[in-house]
Amino acid sequence: MSLADSNPCLDCGACCATFRVSFYWSEAEALGLPAEFTEQVNAWFACMRGTNQLQPRCAALAGTVGHEVSCQVYGQRPSPCREVQAGDSQCAKARAHHGLPALICE
Repeated sequence: MSLADSNPCLDCGACCATFRVSFYWSEAEALGLPAEFTEQVNAWFACMRGTNQLQPRCAALAGTVGHEVSCQVYGQRPSPCREVQAGDSQCAKARAHHGLPALICE
């Protein structure tokens, strides 16, 4: 079994190219998230750079959505990234947005 078989996110990345990933500004510093991957939204919130666009794509996403992807800051990713789970409703929405079938997780 390959790593992508055990973690379907490694050949997806749809959530990283669908949603704005915003979080309380100090979370990035607490996680050690490099500043070049974030941008300020307002006085209280920051977001992952690239996700505050009409067609979002996180600056930390490497690869091609739906084929092979990775997160350049996976260990330091903010809470919204940690909350989305493979196969949940947000995952299904993102995958549909990119023309990918919903995951069936057991």
